[in-house]
Amino acid sequence: MKTEVAPDLHFFVLLAKLGSMSATARELGVTPPAVTKRLSLLEQRLGVRLVNRTTRRISLTNEGELYLAQASEILHRIRDMEESVSSGRAAPKGLLRVNATPGFGRTRIAPIVSRFAHQYPEVEVELHLTDRPISLVEEAYDLAIRFGELPDTRLTARRLMKNRRFLCASPAYLKEAGEPQTPQELHRHRCILHRQNDDVYGTWRLHKGRTVELVKVRGAVSSNDGDIVLNWALEGHGIVQRSEWDVAKYLESGRLREVMPGYTLPSADLYLYYLSRRNLPAKMRAFIDYVVKEFKP
Repeated sequence: MKTEVAPDLHFFVLLAKLGSMSATARELGVTPPAVTKRLSLLEQRLGVRLVNRTTRRISLTNEGELYLAQASEILHRIRDMEESVSSGRAAPKGLLRVNATPGFGRTRIAPIVSRFAHQYPEVEVELHLTDRPISLVEEAYDLAIRFGELPDTRLTARRLMKNRRFLCASPAYLKEAGEPQTPQELHRHRCILHRQNDDVYGTWRLHKGRTVELVKVRGAVSSNDGDIVLNWALEGHGIVQRSEWDVAKYLESGRLREVMPGYTLPSADLYLYYLSRRNLPAKMRAFIDYVVKEFKP
């Protein structure tokens, strides 16, 4: 790698993160014209335009987006390499990028990160909440805490907890509409649909013994936010499919009732994922051990 390449990677990642020449100049302690000149030299060296310039903000070209993605991954790997080399004697420290789903991440993972940060103040944790499929490598995450198995053989998976799914509804809705006894009876019920990336929209899979039934359900309301669909169920809008962690307290209190308990739905166990490697950085080992301990019964 040429000696000027690594500083250029850091420079461009910072520029993309801050989104303006002036902010980048302040961060680097130089003048805005110096930042503009450095960007121009980088573009000349690569032979492509990386940035669309405006008076206040910048936007990346397609080539700029590609350069940013690759630069982030390279810098991430360099940091991991250096931390792995020194992990035997180093205390946990440095940047740790963690991904989780929005609802669970907000209610369960964020408090864990808070406690971890108090115990390991030299680790800088970035918690990103996304409801879409992610790639740890391409998006430069150290770890991900997600429901269900990720189809990436490069990852190590640690199961944190079992997580069943239920069909449930409010007592008021079931009193009004009746309680279905078979999957086919769901066709005449209002169902609340959660639009998720990993599921076939509006199709519920129910198991009873060795029999599997796929049911196409319909309803008046749907959302891509799990908290919203849960609240709609509590308000009596219909039958919803939710995870055990999400509805356990409402089933216990009686605000929701399980529907068709003789049938089971595909489970969505919670896993902690990270790239398989021989020597984990100290910050990752500390976080993994901490999270696993938090989820022990």
